[in-house]
Amino acid sequence: METMEDDLKPPPRKKGGLRTGYTTGSCAAAAAKAATVALHTGAIPETVTIALPIGGTATFTTVRRTTGDGWAQCAIIKDGGDDPDATHGAYIVARVEWADMPGITLTGGAGVGVVTLPGLGLEVGGPAINPVPRQMVTNEVAEVAGDLATRGVRVTISVPGGEEIARKTLNARLGIIGGISILGTWGIVKPYSTASWRASVVQAVQVAAANGQRRVALCTGSRSEQYAMRLYDDLPEIAFVEMGIFTGNALATSVAQGMTWAAVCGMVGKFAKLAQGHMQTHVAGNQVDTGFLAAVAAESGADDALQAAVRGANTARHVTELVEPAGIAPAFYHRLAELTRERCVTHTHGALAVEATLFDFDGAVLARAKAPS
Repeated sequence: METMEDDLKPPPRKKGGLRTGYTTGSCAAAAAKAATVALHTGAIPETVTIALPIGGTATFTTVRRTTGDGWAQCAIIKDGGDDPDATHGAYIVARVEWADMPGITLTGGAGVGVVTLPGLGLEVGGPAINPVPRQMVTNEVAEVAGDLATRGVRVTISVPGGEEIARKTLNARLGIIGGISILGTWGIVKPYSTASWRASVVQAVQVAAANGQRRVALCTGSRSEQYAMRLYDDLPEIAFVEMGIFTGNALATSVAQGMTWAAVCGMVGKFAKLAQGHMQTHVAGNQVDTGFLAAVAAESGADDALQAAVRGANTARHVTELVEPAGIAPAFYHRLAELTRERCVTHTHGALAVEATLFDFDGAVLARAKAPS
């Protein structure tokens, strides 16, 4: 049996609108869960509900529902809300079939990119399905699959037209070839135009100031904000601002609102740009300068061979994979944090005491450049 509900397209995006959407990871998890249900019952449900990493649940309508002997397949149409996302309207397809190997095996099919370079935290040669979506798919399939100790299932995620969609992204530059990435840390997509995103950052600093705060933690993303909340546990929640790519705006607003101290918190990719003085860190606006990072590595004790390797690195994360086994990581991270602190102080003309804290991907502090006493 097969259905082709191609008319069930998501609403068109509204420029500047605020409608929330869902990540490709959420869509993949929903499609996989629905297909697994069909593997047991012979009929794929018309709707399916999954748990979101951010909390709560979401319900999706399944399309392109197909079943066969020992397998089932369906799709979810990606709804990115009002976010300007190249994958909006794409079909995220999951095929689930019985397998001889116990447990759940997750693979990428047509339209899902293949990782060809290190530095992404994913296996080279494997599908570009990020860790959180992997866990989401596994959790949802396990919930309905039953006992997989003797007979497992194989889940294949594909995206028709994914290779063409990927040409609108920076995947190829990152070494992801042949399709899109299956992404999503929180499961939802918050819609932000550049202007509204910047305005929300400015407003967050203003709200902190209006509530009596004179110290603020400016974080480059949701994970670094979580890590900062653990580190700076003397600050109230209102003092934490997820500034994203708008470091310069966040710093300038902090000065204008009478803040006296700011902790700039982030991971190596953003710090690699901030350390050069790039106060707007969007990936499309300025790439990680591995030549600059090679110079920082040289200051930190890297030999000529390591400097050359850093210059040829694919991403800032790849750089960390080079400096850590070489034994210069502590000095490298400290110098990166100190340069970030110096550039932020310069940007505010010394009007703000700045501390720069560099986290790893699991929340450990790699370096902390404190403001002078």
